[in-house]
Amino acid sequence: MSNKNVLMMKKLISWVEIPAENFERATGFYAKVFNLDFQIVDCGEEKMACFPSGEGAISYARGFKPSKDGVLVSLNTEKDLDGTIKRIQQSGGTILTPRTRIEAEGREFFATFLDSEGNKVGLYGS
Repeated sequence: MSNKNVLMMKKLISWVEIPAENFERATGFYAKVFNLDFQIVDCGEEKMACFPSGEGAISYARGFKPSKDGVLVSLNTEKDLDGTIKRIQQSGGTILTPRTRIEAEGREFFATFLDSEGNKVGLYGS
């Protein structure tokens, strides 16, 4: 498959759940870092803070454990990668991989961080 075909593929991620041990701390972290307003779904022992885009949620449920070693999900920062990195640091997150150019043609930059719950998450943008 050529690079051109890779860039034109339809979006593959349909839903992402980021585990939280402390729901309020996690939703506060992501709300501040990405300037989001979540739709909260509270089902008693399970809670979800749904992303406005409908692509996923911060999830609190039995068996959901944050981890830096799980699946890597990269969130789009569009043209605010540096600002997002700064807000992560201000919000108590840890930058693992600083802003790094992606060597593939037509790609921009990435970074990785640990969120307030200990999940390793990626960033993509310029």
